Order: sequence, then structure tokens, then C-alpha cells
Amino acid sequence: MLECMRWFVFCATAIACAQTVPQGNTLHVIASADGVSARLDGRTIKLFPQKEGGMLGLMPIPVLEKPGVYDLDILDKNGKVVQTSTITVLDAHFPTQNVVISKSLSELRASPDEAEITGAFRKQVSDVRYWAEPLVKPVPGCMTSLFGVQRLHNGKPTGDFHGGLDLRAAAGTPIHAAAAGVVKIARQFNLHGGTVAIDHGQGFESMYLHMSKIAAVEGAAVQQGDVIGFAGSTGRSTAPHLHWTLYVNGVPVNPLQWVKVTACAQAPKSNVHHGSSVRHP
Repeated sequence: MLECMRWFVFCATAIACAQTVPQGNTLHVIASADGVSARLDGRTIKLFPQKEGGMLGLMPIPVLEKPGVYDLDILDKNGKVVQTSTITVLDAHFPTQNVVISKSLSELRASPDEAEITGAFRKQVSDVRYWAEPLVKPVPGCMTSLFGVQRLHNGKPTGDFHGGLDLRAAAGTPIHAAAAGVVKIARQFNLHGGTVAIDHGQGFESMYLHMSKIAAVEGAAVQQGDVIGFAGSTGRSTAPHLHWTLYVNGVPVNPLQWVKVTACAQAPKSNVHHGSSVRHP
């Protein structure tokens, strides 16, 4: 029997599940075999058959999604709506964060190939599911910067939000894969620094930035907990730490929905970076 999980889930069945979700979170959309995709506010995701039966897809709720009530449609193979439910998107009340940053770091930009490679990665949706729950934290350190915070540089609005979590990690700290998957990116970038990106399958991906050393190989399979690199301060970063992003069907989502992370007592300004902010559309 399908059960509502610890986060917000929509079940396209007779089972009653929570139908509210904060901005930045993910809906687990569960449907019967005749449902092959789901649509919410113009975004359509693919549903995949699961070993335990039924279909499952991950619907991201973007940070900038307007709070309110939306229709979530389940579609069949012909694109016909077979079931509709209402979903209420809640205001997550993301805070504002001001960071003092040097001129040289503020002027650092991604190279054309970096933007192209990372953008292509986020668009991938593979059919095989490698991920399983629960995820594991990539490093044991506490959190120095929240997901979704509105970023200011030296007191000036940037129009950006923080697309992942910053986790405290001394230089050389091993970084572990949050879930099993296939390594799609393992290289040094101008803005992101040492970067590893993993496809966990069926629209679920993760990215790990600012590594001092990469221990993963592109195209290789990794298991949950495998060491994929070591923490550093490469790219747009002012001190060693790990920036960790989760993507659901190309949209950055809140990792705190998937793992428990303790906030540091006080986030040192030197640990905050801007390599993974996301520009408002």
C-alpha cells in the first residue's frame, strides 16, 4: 500500500495524501499505470514505472513559483487528462542574505563551455532509477547558507537566489555521493571550480562544487556514500566549503526536504560564496 512520505506528496489514487507544498520543494507524484506524465502550471514531467508497481515522477516547485492554488493533471499516453487534483503552493518566506565579496570574485564569470555543459546536464532525464531514500549528507559539516536565500552583494540586490546548500568542510574533507548514479561531469570550471555532477535517474540529479581535488570519473557508476572528491575553495569561493545542489527535472530544489542538516551556530561571512546563485528569469 502506498503511504504519504515525510515530505509533501501527491497521490493520484484514492489514498489521501498531503496536497500542500512550499516553494522550492518537490512533489512525489504517484499514479496508476495509465498515467505517463504530470502537469502543473505549464510544467510537464514524465512518470516512470516503479519496481513496487505504479508510476512515479518528481515535480519541482520552483523557488519563484507564485504562492496559490494550482491544478495538477495526470496525463495518459495520448496527452488526455485522466485525473486532476488541486495543489496549494505555500510561501516559503526565504530570507535575504547580504554578503561582502571582493571585486575580483564578483567579476568572475562562467566560461561559455561551463555554462553549456552544466546547462545540458540539468536538461537530462534518464529512464533508469538509481536513487533510493534516504539520501546521505555529502559531508558531515553544518550548514552555513540556506537554500533559496535572496542574495545581495555588498548591500546591493543581485536578483539571484542561492540554488543549493553551503556545508562547512575543511580543505581536503572527503565528499560523498548523496545517492547512487552515473557521473556526468567531473572537471575543473572557472566559476564553479572543481565540479562533480551525478545523474541519479528519472529526473533527479546532484552537483558538488568548489572541490580542491576530483576523485570521480565521467561515465563511471557510483554508489551512495562513495568518495567523489575533496572539499576546497576553487572557483567563486572565499573559503573551503561544499556547495551542494539537488536538481529535480532541471530545477534546483531544497535539499533540506531530503536530508536533515544542522545549521551552524553562526555562519562566518568568509564561508559564503556565490558560485551557484540562480538568475531570476
